[in-house]
Order: sequence, then C-alpha cells, then structure tokens
Amino acid sequence: MSVPSLTLPSGDELPVVGLGTWDLDDDAVRGSVRAALDGEYTHVDTAEGYHNEAAIGDVLADYEREDLFLTSKVLPKNLNYGNVVRACERTLDRLGTDYLDLYLIHWPNPAISLRETLDAMETLHDRGKIRNVGVSNFTGYQLSNALHVSDVPIAVNQIEFNPQFQRHDLVEYCQSEGVVVEAAAPLARTACLDDETILELAEAYDRTPAQIVLRWAVEKDIVVLPKSSSAAHVAENIDLFGWELDPADHRRIDELDRGEPVYDTLTRDWSRDVYGVPK
Repeated sequence: MSVPSLTLPSGDELPVVGLGTWDLDDDAVRGSVRAALDGEYTHVDTAEGYHNEAAIGDVLADYEREDLFLTSKVLPKNLNYGNVVRACERTLDRLGTDYLDLYLIHWPNPAISLRETLDAMETLHDRGKIRNVGVSNFTGYQLSNALHVSDVPIAVNQIEFNPQFQRHDLVEYCQSEGVVVEAAAPLARTACLDDETILELAEAYDRTPAQIVLRWAVEKDIVVLPKSSSAAHVAENIDLFGWELDPADHRRIDELDRGEPVYDTLTRDWSRDVYGVPK
C-alpha cells in the first residue's frame, strides 16, 4: 500500500511517514536508510547537526533521486545569510544531490535576524537548491513572524509532538495557516511506549506500541519521523495504513497529554554546537 501524503503550498507531496535519522552513527544510518528505501519509505529526514549526511548520501546513490523526498536542516549558528547558503551547499554535496525537497531552520537563533535567514532561504529556493522552506522547533509566535516576513511559503514546522506532549494550540495554529506539522520524537524517544494505555491498545489491535502511537498522530494529519537502527522496526513503523483506531481509543491517547517534553525544554546550553550562539 502506498504511503499517503500531505500537499505543501508548492504543490509537492510530503509522505506522512518519514525516516528519522537523529543520533544514528554512519554504520547504523546506512543500514536504516537502506532498509527504509528497500521497503515502503520514500521520505528521509536528516540535518547537518546529525553529522551523518555523507553516510546517508552513500546509500542514496543507489536509488532514483526523483522518487525520494529529502529533508535537511541548517544549524542555528549558521543562520546569517552567507552561512545559510554555504551550509546548504555543503549538505547537498554530502548527500550527493542537486536539491533538497525541504530545508528547515533547525532551531531559531534569537541572535540572528530571522528576515536575514529567510532571505537566504529565498535565494536558495530561487536557485533551485531547495524546493520548499520550513522551520523546526518554532513556537507559534516565532512561526507567525516567519510567515509575515518570508516571501516563500513556510511549508512545515517540525516540532516535538507525542502523546505526552501534544501542544494543541501550536498544532492548531500551524494547521490553520496551512503549515504542515511534522512530529520529531513522535515516540517521546521511547518514553511513551511503556504507557499502560498504549500497551493495552497494542494488545487489542495486535500492533506494536509504536504503531499505535504513530497511527494516532497520522490520524491528526501530522507527519511522523520515527527512527530506528533495526530493519524490523523500520518496517513496522510504516505499517500504519489499511487499519485505524476506533475514535474512542484515539481519544484515550489524547488524554495522555502531560505537557512534558523530552527535548524541547525552556533551558538551552547556548554554547553547544547545536545552538552556537557566542557570548
């Protein structure tokens, strides 16, 4: 069964399940990406900050580029105009492709003008280096600003979203503005998989706990990006179609929200390479 997609403002189709690659070293990511692309996946999500783009590029060389939807992200330390362009060019070189289907601002950087960053994104878009522009880890306030100043549509906001951290207002705002929500950490980095409700539903539906959680998100028109180094889990994580949750069971998962993030917390170590904001 083909994977459903959501239509971006450009008209491009974004598959609702993608392969996440965060925290996978070169050997693990090669195996994961190959298992995904040999199966039902066509959507791969990475970032310069994951330090595995070159290994992913090794695998992508064996597949038809036009059949794939590739996403990468630029680090906050590289959000001034020239660095965005150079970072994208380096990403393209590592991935072995002439363009990205989607390029995201990985995290907002309050020390650099968002307008400057989005001007660089527009340049990359105009040059055909990126087909769609998006953001990641943006609040509603930050997204509102991006929508206001960008001449290229903001197609996606990739945020932490999972049963224990559902962010109703942010999701509703994104979707009301035509911005697709992508769920990073859709399984709360496995934290939600031991939940009693999830385990009960997994048994009732004869599915894995991960499948229950991912199906719940997909039913909300949210794109999920699960990652795994196990080929079996990679295959299971996209086996979400041809079945659905009963509305009452869907609501049971809705009730698990505790407002507890696993990574998108208020505090930041701004000196880290991920953020890269100097004093």
